[in-house]
Amino acid sequence: MPSPGSMSSLREARDLIASRIRELRADRCSPVVVAINGRSGTGKSVLGSMVAEALGAALVRSDDFYAAHIPDAEWDSMSAAEKVADVIDRRRLHAEALGPLLRGEPANWHPFDFAGVRPDGTYPLCKEPVRCLPAPVVVLEGSYSSQPEIVHLVDLSVLVESPQDARHRRVSAREDAVFLSSWHARWDEAEDYFFSQVRPKSSFDVVVVGARRAKNPNPKLG
Repeated sequence: MPSPGSMSSLREARDLIASRIRELRADRCSPVVVAINGRSGTGKSVLGSMVAEALGAALVRSDDFYAAHIPDAEWDSMSAAEKVADVIDRRRLHAEALGPLLRGEPANWHPFDFAGVRPDGTYPLCKEPVRCLPAPVVVLEGSYSSQPEIVHLVDLSVLVESPQDARHRRVSAREDAVFLSSWHARWDEAEDYFFSQVRPKSSFDVVVVGARRAKNPNPKLG
């Protein structure tokens, strides 16, 4: 059953999630995987970092596995369902991050280089890899981090919600207006589809509603 609740701060949300994870770890030898999901601008990235820090967890951001090789023109020709199916490179996510961490091994992966966008909207991968040591808890954070194709690996799924106007203000504060206009046109429908048809609120174990930021250490995240 989902556990919805209105949190006065992300710290309260962190403590709730950490408590649930500790319960799951009680009789486990293998790592516990928690997926922290939500629309853009809800604060899920900040919350994911807070949970990972509180538990000494391995942190994997699904955005690092964005299908950066697909050009804008191809994205724009897809339906919302097709975008949701292709937005994350699940094969690479499993092979380079989740698979090794679940085996108790270090993980190394190359996220896409956000600053290196090409004229067609594709991105190269960063030259320097992200290196992540194994831990008893793996926090998987990102808008599509609880897709049905990987949900069998997830022990606790968390949805972070926030009013649309608050979300848009957060995103506008960190992104260029021209970029945002094309981003909303390309991805709003896909997010609507994912959180209504693929993973509605009722499908999550924990729902965090209305959490406001404590002190955000990185305004680019969330």
